Amino acid sequence: MPQTTIDIEKVIRERAGKKAKYVPKFVISYLKRIVHQDWLNKFFEQEGDKQGVPWLKDSIEYLDLTLNIVGLENLPSPDDPRRYTFVSNHPLGGPDGLALGAVIGQHFDGKIRYLVNDLLMNIYGIAPLCVGVNKFGAQNHRFAEQVDEIFHGENHVLMFPADLCSRKKGGVIRDVPWKKTFITKSVEAKRDVVPIHFGGRNSNFFYRLANISKALGIKFNIAMLYLSDEMYKNRGKTFTITFGKPIPWQTFDKTKTPKQWAQYVQDEVYKLAGE
Repeated sequence: MPQTTIDIEKVIRERAGKKAKYVPKFVISYLKRIVHQDWLNKFFEQEGDKQGVPWLKDSIEYLDLTLNIVGLENLPSPDDPRRYTFVSNHPLGGPDGLALGAVIGQHFDGKIRYLVNDLLMNIYGIAPLCVGVNKFGAQNHRFAEQVDEIFHGENHVLMFPADLCSRKKGGVIRDVPWKKTFITKSVEAKRDVVPIHFGGRNSNFFYRLANISKALGIKFNIAMLYLSDEMYKNRGKTFTITFGKPIPWQTFDKTKTPKQWAQYVQDEVYKLAGE
C-alpha cells in the first residue's frame, strides 16, 4: 500500500544525520509514545491508496470529531469562477487543518491547496493538496515559485498565517501576529480573502511548555513535538467553525501596510467568535 508510515527513528536519522547515533533509545521510545506512532500508522494502513479530500474526511471520522459549522452561506458558490484565499486561526495545530481542508475541499470538489510544515509532505494521503514549508532551514527558490503557482493557479488556498498554533498569554489563547504573505499574494493574484474562526484549544501542558521554551530562549519549537499528542487528546470532541464574509482584495490598499492589513484580518477572525 502506498500510505506512508510514521517512523520516528528514520526521521531522526534524516534530520540529525551523523548525530542521530547519539540520541538515547529511551528518547526515541518517548517520542514514539507522544507521537502515537502505532495509532497513526493504523489509520494510514486502513486508508490504502486514498488521497486528498476523501483522506481528510476519513481522518475526521478516525478522530471522531463533530464539526459545528456557522456561516456556511458565506462560502462562495462552487460555481463561482473566482479563486479565494481562506485564512484561519490555528488553535490546535492539526485537527483544525484536517477539518478545514475536509469542509472546504468537499465544498469545492477538491479544488484546494494549502501551505503546511514540510514534515507533513511525507504523509501520502495529504501530500497532493500541499506545498511544504521547511521549518528547519532556509526556503529555496523553488518554494517561492510554488507559492506563486498556487496563488495564481486554479485552486483555492487555505492558510494559517500565524505559521504555528495558538499560544496562551495572560490567560488568553490566541494566535501570534499573522504573517503578511496572504495579503501580498492575495492582492497580487486578485483573490478575495475569506476569514475563518476555528473554536478550540490544546491542553494547559502544551501552553506551559510553549511559554517555558520561549522564556528560556529555545529557538526550536519543542511544543510542536507534542501536537500529535494534543490531537490524540482532542479525539471525540466538538469544534465550531465560523466562516465570515469574503473581504474584497481591493480592501488591502495603501492606507495600511501589508503587515497592518494582516493584523486587521486577524482581528476580524476573532470577532467572528465574539472575541
